[in-house]
Amino acid sequence: MAGSQRRYAHSEATRLLCAGAHLDTVFRARVIDELIGHEERPAAPSLGVDVVAVLAHALRARRKEASTGIALLVIWVVFFLVEMVRSDSGLGGFGALFGAVAVLYYAAVCILLWFARAASGWGMTMYAVSRAETSRLHLPRRATAWGFTFVARAMELGYWGYALVGIGHDPFLVLFPLLLTFVIGIHRSQVAEVMRVELARDAFARTSVALPRGSERQLRVAQAVTWEQHASVALYDAYRPFVGAGKPYEPWSFAMEITPAKKPREGWNGSLPDPLGDGVTNGLPAQVRLTNRQILDLVVPKLEALRESAARTSRDRLKDLEVEEFVYLPYGVGRHEGVYEPSSARQHLDGAVDEGGEARRHFLRVRVGAWDEQVVVSVLVRVHTQGGMLVLEVVPHVLGPIDEEYRRVDLIAAAREGETGREVVRTLLSAPATGVVAGLSALRTLVQCLRVWLGRPEEAPPDAPLVSIRELGSTDRLSLFQEMDVSRYIKTVQDRIASGVREALRRSGCETGSFEQHIVNVAAGGQFIGQMSGGTAVGRITKSAVSTGSGGASYHEGEQG
Repeated sequence: MAGSQRRYAHSEATRLLCAGAHLDTVFRARVIDELIGHEERPAAPSLGVDVVAVLAHALRARRKEASTGIALLVIWVVFFLVEMVRSDSGLGGFGALFGAVAVLYYAAVCILLWFARAASGWGMTMYAVSRAETSRLHLPRRATAWGFTFVARAMELGYWGYALVGIGHDPFLVLFPLLLTFVIGIHRSQVAEVMRVELARDAFARTSVALPRGSERQLRVAQAVTWEQHASVALYDAYRPFVGAGKPYEPWSFAMEITPAKKPREGWNGSLPDPLGDGVTNGLPAQVRLTNRQILDLVVPKLEALRESAARTSRDRLKDLEVEEFVYLPYGVGRHEGVYEPSSARQHLDGAVDEGGEARRHFLRVRVGAWDEQVVVSVLVRVHTQGGMLVLEVVPHVLGPIDEEYRRVDLIAAAREGETGREVVRTLLSAPATGVVAGLSALRTLVQCLRVWLGRPEEAPPDAPLVSIRELGSTDRLSLFQEMDVSRYIKTVQDRIASGVREALRRSGCETGSFEQHIVNVAAGGQFIGQMSGGTAVGRITKSAVSTGSGGASYHEGEQG
């Protein structure tokens, strides 16, 4: 396996998503459903994470949780049958009949406690602790959770009172919930072991993450995802073109007519040949030939110089800035037909850069992974020089932090041996609701496997990625510091992009006045649509005014109708 294909296998974002696969049943099910259940869809670009590692942990966690759910189901069935047999045989008289009813009564307690957990927002979590967000829930939702909890705990006390009083003639009513708790305690200890041994911060950096172990389908998908997640090619649907990049962040575009400069180029002699090979007339270019490749070849060094400068002078995340060419292809080709292989990707990159096609689209992708890959900024740049026009499209995207609930991995991994008693109490209190979660998870696993087996997704028509695993486990909430960093990264990158385009225009003997006049306003992230000599700028301007040409009108955002 190529190392470049797993280069984010030890990133912080990967570690937290792997933990989420164990802690969050819903997230785990969506990961497996998207990657295994929809084999017709390739994996979306994975920015700063290794999806193969997340899939491996998700499949392993599903197997463990399904086995726990099956064990709990067996216990429920066995004890219910035991009580029914005792009732039919007349052993214990009415006490045995009440024992069978008590099992159903305890089932109602478990369901009510699960409803309380669901109202609090963590109803499908096996390893549940009190959520930090619970206190910020709206009052009706908090009241609902409290109400369910109060009624269920009161019923639970009643059950234990009856079971302990009648322990002499029916000890099974005491053994039954204790055995359920024991099975759940084993599951929780297994999860905690994974958190301590594999997913602790230091251990994860040293542990190699292997491919998932499972069926032939799972291995086949994992091998495909290994190539797809960081390839230079991605398939897209026209209605969801940038899956995996996050949310758009003030995209803008710039258009201008490519015209020869009105003044001779500096250092040129009209009697000497043009070093660019396009001929000279009195020191002016007879014609301008400017290609997308020429512009990109000047933009990329500007960005690389920014990265090198940041690495020499600071610890800023710009020192890890990544620059790569990227091609979006319309879906329709199968994921196993070789489109993601390096040779095929190289052909698409070379063929798409100057064609300006509507379907196959070439971008320069600039990525900054900040806050331990918790905040990912991607700036996608596309250049057109066809038809005597220069069109520059800049589409920034931002991926938010991983769900903060997955950070519980650090609390679990840091738990000390002396906290065994506390963990036992937690298990006793959470066991009734957790048993319901395990049962629902086992049922979901069964439905998932049946749907994949019956649907045969490998034979379905090829499709484009629908959602990325990184986005499934993310939130949109950024702190003020993170917002400031996002704005700084995007503005800095856009400045280097504008500098490279300006340099390309100058070297080609093009007029740069219009570009220099308006690119500052557009790149700053404002709202502006206006005519100018030789071009049109489109973008957003915030808290600023724009003036267009001599005698042009200026207005502030919100003042324009």
